[in-house]
Amino acid sequence: MPREYQFPFELRHLVYFREVARQLHFRRAAESLAVAQPALSRAVAQLEAALGSNLLDRTRHGVEITPAGRLLLERIEPILRGIAAIPGDLQALASGEVGRVRVAFTGLAMATVLPRILRDFHQRHPGIRLELTESPTSVQLASLHAGEIGCGFFHPDAPTPGLRTRLLLQERNGILLPAAHPLAAREQLRLRDLAATPFVLFPRTHNPGFYDRILAAFTKVGVVPRVAEEIWPRVNGVGLVRAGLGVTFMTPSEAQHLPPEVAFRPLEGPAPESRLVLGWRQPPAPEPALAAFLAVAGVTKPGAA
Repeated sequence: MPREYQFPFELRHLVYFREVARQLHFRRAAESLAVAQPALSRAVAQLEAALGSNLLDRTRHGVEITPAGRLLLERIEPILRGIAAIPGDLQALASGEVGRVRVAFTGLAMATVLPRILRDFHQRHPGIRLELTESPTSVQLASLHAGEIGCGFFHPDAPTPGLRTRLLLQERNGILLPAAHPLAAREQLRLRDLAATPFVLFPRTHNPGFYDRILAAFTKVGVVPRVAEEIWPRVNGVGLVRAGLGVTFMTPSEAQHLPPEVAFRPLEGPAPESRLVLGWRQPPAPEPALAAFLAVAGVTKPGAA
């Protein structure tokens, strides 16, 4: 393990030197810093001895900064400005004005509630950076428990110990099919009508609960679905429908803005239901930046746990 470097001077030495270099006068620098002039002179001399360089030339007419002093001043100026900003930065972090929130989401969230939340959040908290990742429910649950993300928009199948959740959307699914499909001429469909139609679904491991609700709906009408493709993320499934390779399930909220190549039709009778929640770890209480995001999402009050 490398040895930690020991600095041969203290922060005050740099602050004192910078003020003398600014004022080019020891007395005025001492008055500005509210220190005794002899103490200031000793500190600058100690810094020069520690660095082995003459930083200031003392003349009868005042003080002149040497090339070594100018180099040192250039190097320490951003450091001292950064140190001076720390109290304000920490206060802003504690109050939720700055920070970072890692947010995971599914395609249903991005197609429905998430864009409005993102727009409102950026307007209210421009200093907080959001890191967005699309991932399936199973991955989000593992990431939440591991503390890898702050919150997630996902589809729960069962109770989620260790997490708090708020229901954002609950809708019956309809069918998304190619606009040229013969069944697109109907206003409503039944699953039995789709017995011979290939379906585009997603891998069951990504969201077992919803996948099983799809199979249960087919079972109720006595149909075994023809699964032509299993693909993720959701937008890729929509792309396969646009290409005419099959049909898929979609909620009415998702179907608000569709390309002309596809059509949405509601289902009559048994239909799988989609449930979208926003979830986060609890305890501990959310950090200020995450609490601000949850408040904008409408699931907690500002500052609430």
